[in-house]
Amino acid sequence: MTAQELVLAAVAAIFTEYDVEAASDLLAPDYVQHNVAVPTGADPILGFIPVLEESGIELTTHRVVTEDNIVVLHNTYHNAQALGAQTLVAFDVFRVEDGQVVEHWDNLQEPPAETVSGRSMTDGPTEVVDPALTAENKALVSGFIEDVLHGANPERITDYISPGLYMQHNPMVGDGLDGLGAALAAMAEAGQPMTYSETHFVVAEGNFVFAVSEGAIGETPTAFFDLFRVDDGKIVEHWDTVSEIPAEMPHDNGKF
Repeated sequence: MTAQELVLAAVAAIFTEYDVEAASDLLAPDYVQHNVAVPTGADPILGFIPVLEESGIELTTHRVVTEDNIVVLHNTYHNAQALGAQTLVAFDVFRVEDGQVVEHWDNLQEPPAETVSGRSMTDGPTEVVDPALTAENKALVSGFIEDVLHGANPERITDYISPGLYMQHNPMVGDGLDGLGAALAAMAEAGQPMTYSETHFVVAEGNFVFAVSEGAIGETPTAFFDLFRVDDGKIVEHWDTVSEIPAEMPHDNGKF
């Protein structure tokens, strides 16, 4: 199986087929866990599968982005009380080695009933296109992250985002550069400025580029998982999940 096929099979075994035996074959015994509520290793996941089955959890995967041995899933979990809420939107990131899933990162957010843009946290295009432009699009988004999100050259924002087309799925941000600027200004005025301090990795496939970053909202350590869609050399659409990084976790692997 390819890395993508292996990850999709593992996720299906855990969340839709509830097949402990299949999952145990697909997860490495020393599976490295970065979820802030789950201990590391395969055994905690395998032991939780009967609870998931009893809960009636439902999983919808909206997008899949794969680069080499890293696979990113853009998911919605319904009936997700076992994970902490009725509904959760998530980015789940998996690393594959030697025919097994060996590492997992995620960022989960409860979606609000209404969003500023009128878009949901998951709707929009899903198809990966332009595979020949993967490296070019990854470089574009990496530049945007460095110059704009990390603040190296924020005045260059229009080098990366078209002023006329920027579709937003963050529930608190409106469309376009005006919507982004208004949201950032409102956060700063409220004493809760959003800052990015480090981007840990970027994953790209065709027109989609995904980034895992940490920073803060106000004084609260925060994880930012961002997905960008690129078209004709500009970022035209953005999805994300944002969550607080807790001070304590049930493992020593950290959030990242």
